Amino acid sequence: MPNKTKEIIPENQILKIILTIRGEKVILDSDLATLYGVETRRLNEQVRRNIDKFPEDFMFQLTKEEFSNLKSQIAMSSLAWGGRRSQPLVFTEHGALQAANVRNSFKANKMSVYIVRSFVRLREMVLTNEKLARKVGELEKRVSGHDEILIEIIHEIRKLVDVPKP
Repeated sequence: MPNKTKEIIPENQILKIILTIRGEKVILDSDLATLYGVETRRLNEQVRRNIDKFPEDFMFQLTKEEFSNLKSQIAMSSLAWGGRRSQPLVFTEHGALQAANVRNSFKANKMSVYIVRSFVRLREMVLTNEKLARKVGELEKRVSGHDEILIEIIHEIRKLVDVPKP
């Protein structure tokens, strides 16, 4: 039996395709389709056939403005070269998992585990950054208070060093 896990994409590559749109961490339908080993239009067909399984907090369609901004930020093909003609769907962590359930293939089910782990790792990284930022802020407050004291000590030392000679 062939090793089906050989095709699995590493977590750090999945982290690179997770975007923040409307304050949500999401994956584009085209990226999700690639991960699940299916054409984007096939994934979207299956999603639309099961639309009741995808509430707005699982999946939403980008507006023209969001799509335009996205195209300018990442390399996406233009219409002249066979690119997209409609705004993409984007899937949250839960939507990506639900899409794997709708796909119901070995690869989609296997990849959904890696995708969920990537979303969890991303949350952990954000929390770590927030904790680090808080600690730096606390350190700045402490050091700035010591700066005033250190300046006073230096002034007093200078007074002692600069004692006038008789």
